[in-house]
Amino acid sequence: MVYQTVIFDLDGTLLDTLEDLTDSTNQTLREQGFPQRRQEEIQSFLGNGARYLIQNALPEAVQGQEELVSRCVARFQEIYRGILPGKAKVYPGIMELLAALKTAGVRTAVLSNKPDFAVKALCKILFGELLTMAEGERDGLPRKPAPEHLWQMMEQLTGSCLYVGDSEVDVATAGNAKVPCAAVTWGFRERDMLAGADYFVDTPEQLLKICLGEAL
Repeated sequence: MVYQTVIFDLDGTLLDTLEDLTDSTNQTLREQGFPQRRQEEIQSFLGNGARYLIQNALPEAVQGQEELVSRCVARFQEIYRGILPGKAKVYPGIMELLAALKTAGVRTAVLSNKPDFAVKALCKILFGELLTMAEGERDGLPRKPAPEHLWQMMEQLTGSCLYVGDSEVDVATAGNAKVPCAAVTWGFRERDMLAGADYFVDTPEQLLKICLGEAL
């Protein structure tokens, strides 16, 4: 099948942002006098938005203090906004993948649980005109794995759609939206956490063949 639209997750799918997310989270924790987290711990908290990340990074004893959590989320976003694009790295082969899809007439976009300001800033700086649109978590739409935001983007972009991500959240999002899912294996989750994906993808070159209907 040839897909007319391909919508990607961002962190762990197109970009390696783990170092900046770890640094911004740990600065937030440090300012509040809390223990810092290892990068591996931060990685396990990614995929469900900024609030989930910060709430889980805080000591368990204070995770239920909503005012504290909200204050820390706001501070995290302030820190992270101030360093963008920071140390974010485009995964090898991704620029070539996006360019090839654009040449083939395939519409490409990003839908992430990352804050909308960060998604738009990173995509504009790092991908320029290669993406048709890029959206993150924002008021009025539930975050993934709820399907509404993905449906809204699909309605705007039109045509047969493939959703591409690196986490169990992405697989669930595609399932809830009733669209095929390609799970990449180079991201923030192990392959055994991606059960339910329609495709498992080890390289951008393999993903390109799936998008263009050339996969065996």
